[in-house]
Amino acid sequence: MVVGICILRFRIHDCRSLKAKRRVVKSIIQQVRNKFNASVAEVGANDVYHRAEIGVTMAGSDTKVINAKLDKMINMVDDLNLAELMDTEMEIIHL
Repeated sequence: MVVGICILRFRIHDCRSLKAKRRVVKSIIQQVRNKFNASVAEVGANDVYHRAEIGVTMAGSDTKVINAKLDKMINMVDDLNLAELMDTEMEIIHL
């Protein structure tokens, strides 16, 4: 079994409240869930309204497939232009 873990860090421009931040974060999370059938959650920077940290996990049996899906997911999130993607961390774990 192979598990892919990815942390995405965003800067949200023109955001002046936590409510506005939640709208952007929920949109990103929902689109990733719908397109990639992945587990997605906001995992950090919960009380900072201009930054967001989202964690994504995928499981499968092939390392190359999981790696390719995570790469496609990162590109899709960046192309949404809802927030500026500042940093990504990706790890593949073999169980």
